[in-house]
Amino acid sequence: MKVDAFDFHLPADAIAQRPVAPRDAARLLEVGEDLADRTVRDLPGILRPDDILVCNDTRVIPTRLAGRRGDARIEATLHKQVGPSRWRAFARPGKRLKAGQRIDFAAGLSAEVAAKGDDGEITLTFDREGPALLAALEAHGAMPLPPYIKRDGLADKRDRADYQTVFAANPGAVAAPTAGLHFTEPLLAALDARGVRRVTLTLHVGAGTFLPVKAERVEDHVMHAEWGTIDARAAQSINAARAAGGRVVAVGTTSLRLLETAAGEDGVLAPFAGDTDIFITPGYRFKIIDLLLTNFHLPRSTLFMLVCALAGTERMKRAYRQAIETGYRFYSYGDCCLLHRGDDP
Repeated sequence: MKVDAFDFHLPADAIAQRPVAPRDAARLLEVGEDLADRTVRDLPGILRPDDILVCNDTRVIPTRLAGRRGDARIEATLHKQVGPSRWRAFARPGKRLKAGQRIDFAAGLSAEVAAKGDDGEITLTFDREGPALLAALEAHGAMPLPPYIKRDGLADKRDRADYQTVFAANPGAVAAPTAGLHFTEPLLAALDARGVRRVTLTLHVGAGTFLPVKAERVEDHVMHAEWGTIDARAAQSINAARAAGGRVVAVGTTSLRLLETAAGEDGVLAPFAGDTDIFITPGYRFKIIDLLLTNFHLPRSTLFMLVCALAGTERMKRAYRQAIETGYRFYSYGDCCLLHRGDDP
């Protein structure tokens, strides 16, 4: 399968730079046998009593730091924790950085360059670890916005709230599970009143979610791994909802990927804790998911391949064409779509 099959043209002005306010005022394109223009606030009327929403409660850590090495300005975006005090990071500019050099990020917060890779990635060892390091990042870091959201300098104070979901509880992500950004407390109350059940799982989103697919063939792409967990109570609730005839509605591709990793071939979900590098492409047989709420994704990305696998490639291309033509806002701060499985419109 050629990666070119998942390409499309997106005008630059379709990329959202800020979310709408309130969050649940975002547009929603329902993608089934037909396409229907709705808003996120319509979800309680679209979903059925006893459907179950599965939401990702990971919390984004402010991992983008501005610092100095002597007189030189350095920006570092931490993307993977590899020890209590050690993170892998992308540095800018990073060409002149060498192992053993110190970068000062804030009063009392510094790190040593422990290693440097050929691709410009560095490993930093901070002067503190564990909760103390997390507290320092919360105090001095900025949200690690994706590269297509443009700011003068680092992310601003508004992004602190905008790039965090209402479900955020467990720190560990370096990118937001963006489908969850559309939910508000009034919307959750309306879903509760409708009889829609809700559980959370945790998948710490990594920077790999933004990595381009460089291979020409889909089969040659190596998927990044992310850590996640589903506890016994959540697994039991999902299994019970399915047994009662409810549909499993994944809020975001992160929730979907973890559910499909943990589900057995019979569709029964088991508790799970560990890494997942599941790569879902057209031809994949879904085991547990019925619907997916998700934002609009980048061309040639693994996430666009995933939604094509769920709803059908031609259907998704038609949906994206309509979304572009009718002014939907794309990517992390944009609008969303609700996808029915292609084999169950």
